[in-house]
Amino acid sequence: MMSLTRRPDLLAAGAAVVTVLFWASAFVSIRSAGDAYSPGALALGRLLSGVVALGIICAVRREGPPPRAAWPGIAVSGLLWFGFYMVALNWGEQKVDAGTAALVVNIGPILIALLGARLLGDVMPPRLLAGMAVSFAGAVTVGLSMSGGGGSSVLGVVLCLLAAVAYAGGVVAQKPALGSASALQVTTYGCLVGAVVCLPFAGQLVHQVTEAPASATLNMIYLGVFPTALAFTTWAYALARTTAGRMGATTYAVPALVVLMSWVGLGEVPGLLTLVGGVLCLAGVAVSRSRAAATAAPQPAKVSDSV
Repeated sequence: MMSLTRRPDLLAAGAAVVTVLFWASAFVSIRSAGDAYSPGALALGRLLSGVVALGIICAVRREGPPPRAAWPGIAVSGLLWFGFYMVALNWGEQKVDAGTAALVVNIGPILIALLGARLLGDVMPPRLLAGMAVSFAGAVTVGLSMSGGGGSSVLGVVLCLLAAVAYAGGVVAQKPALGSASALQVTTYGCLVGAVVCLPFAGQLVHQVTEAPASATLNMIYLGVFPTALAFTTWAYALARTTAGRMGATTYAVPALVVLMSWVGLGEVPGLLTLVGGVLCLAGVAVSRSRAAATAAPQPAKVSDSV
C-alpha cells in the first residue's frame, strides 16, 4: 500500500532527474553547435528536430491534439519558452561569458516561484525558500568562478534577463494547460508553436546547414531530440504533479551538472570555488524538495487533501 501511494511521487522525481540531466548536457551541445549556427537558426533547427521526434511519438501512441481548454497555456508557453527563450539565450550567450549568463538566467526559478504564488496560488513553504536561497548562492558562486573579465555587454545581460523572464512566464503558463492535456500533448504543440515563431530564421538555417560541420548539425539534432523532445516532456510530466516553484528549484541542479559534464567530457577542470558552488546548488535542491518527502507519508490518511 505504501509503495503504491509513493509510486507517482517516485515517477515524478525520476522525470525531473531526466530533465535536469539532459538540460545540463544541452549547454555542452549549444557551445559546439553555436560556433556554426546563428542564435535564431540554432533555435529553429532544434525545435524542428524536436517537432519531428515528438510527432513520431504522438503517431505511434495515437495521441490526438490537446483539448481547447489547454491551448491558451500551450500557446503562451510555446511563444515565450520554446520560441523567445531559446533565441534570446542563444544570442545572449554570444554576448556575455558563461558565468554572467549563468548568473542572470538563474533568476528564472525565483521568478517562477513568485509568479506561481501570485498567479497559481502555489504555496511557498519555508524549506522551498531556504533551498532556493542556498541554490542561488551556489549559482552565483559558479557564475563568479567562470566569469571572465570584460567579457560581458549590456545587450548580452539584457538578453539573458529577458530569457529568464520568458522561461518563468512559459513555465507558469504551462502549468494550467497540464490540467486538461497530457504532458506529451503540451510539449508537442508547445514545441510546434515555438518552431512557428522561429520560422523567420528559416533562411539562415537553410544557408548555414550547408556549410556547418557534421558535428555541429548532429549537436543541433541532439538538442532537439533529447534536451527538447524528451526532457521537456518529462518536465511537463513532473510539473503536472508538483508546484511550479518546486520544479523551478529543481533546475538549480543544472549548473552543478554542467560543471561535472564539462570536466568529464571536455576536460575543463573546475576550480575549488566552482566545486563549492556546485555543491551548494545540489544542497539547495535537496533542501527545497525535502518537505515533499517529509509530508508524503501523512497524506494517504487524508484522501480529501490529495489532488
